[in-house]
Amino acid sequence: MLFDSTVRREVARSFGATLVVILTIVITMMLIRTLGQAANGLAAPEDVVLLLGYTALQHIPTMLALSLFIAVVVSLGRMYRDSEMVIWFSSGIGLARIVAPVLRMAWPVLLVVGVLLLFVWPWANRSGTELRQRYEQRSDLSRVAPGVFQTSRDGNRVFFVDRASHEGSDGHNVFILTRKGEVESVTAARSGRLEMLGDDRMLVLESGQRNEVNSSTHTHTLASFDSYRVLADDGSVRRATERPAKTLATLELMRQPTPRNQGELAWRFGLLLAAGNLVLLGVGLAATNPRRASNWNLLFALMAFIVYFNMINLSQAWIGAERVGMGPMMLLLHGGAFSMALLLIWWRDYGKAMMAGARGHRAAAGGSAA
Repeated sequence: MLFDSTVRREVARSFGATLVVILTIVITMMLIRTLGQAANGLAAPEDVVLLLGYTALQHIPTMLALSLFIAVVVSLGRMYRDSEMVIWFSSGIGLARIVAPVLRMAWPVLLVVGVLLLFVWPWANRSGTELRQRYEQRSDLSRVAPGVFQTSRDGNRVFFVDRASHEGSDGHNVFILTRKGEVESVTAARSGRLEMLGDDRMLVLESGQRNEVNSSTHTHTLASFDSYRVLADDGSVRRATERPAKTLATLELMRQPTPRNQGELAWRFGLLLAAGNLVLLGVGLAATNPRRASNWNLLFALMAFIVYFNMINLSQAWIGAERVGMGPMMLLLHGGAFSMALLLIWWRDYGKAMMAGARGHRAAAGGSAA
């Protein structure tokens, strides 16, 4: 039918343009943040592209849902402003009739959002976390690039290596500045290497000297050494901690229904349900008066998306803290949004007509009484 194809074409065109704009903005922001992490020593410079890819995969479901919502509001809003909707309404087509072609266009996007949330989201989070942890678990000396000053993870030491071996475990002309309270020490050595002592990494310096200054007592200590050992990386820091819920597969979360895992499940399924509810909300929120050159409907739509998305995050926190159950929260939040969307569409179709009819009956009753 001409009506169905027209609506699908308009929404699809607007969805493509909106998605390109949002992707460009978000990926640019993520690139700047990832480069900042690499510059601050929180990520390996050679892993910037991988980290950017994993981060983009994590945000694509939200961007798809937002793009689809905006596309519905913008495309139908344009049809209202150009009086196309007046023509369709006068031919007997109501606003509820628009839901079917919009959903036929939106279901492939919703399917992609579901696949990304249930399968790709945990994999991308797990891969990005492992990439950062592998870099953080490297010793302070192994993270130092030749000719570059590097601060340790705790911020108490500054390293400088003139030359390093290809394996990254040996360095030449090593300089270490250490601060512990009021004591500051400068250690310089001709060479240094890393050795494992149980679970700990030891930095072995050879042929150097250590100058220590106490700022409170103003005492200086100078010592030369042929070999000097210092703890470079504590094994207890490198041991794997509990995996975050966002890195666990969906089936694993279902097998272990702890409050933390249920909160993560509520977020994943909640965003998928929200993407569908937002499509219905967009149909009702797109209505505008063609005589008013304003975009208030788009502003209200964006506010509705922000409130809905924040409520999803809030529900995850409440479920994780055992303040509310997963089932009641999902029913209240997403069932309420679904009911509100249907009520808004019904109001656009029949509510105003019923109010106009009631006013006409009252006016007629007043005229007959007179």
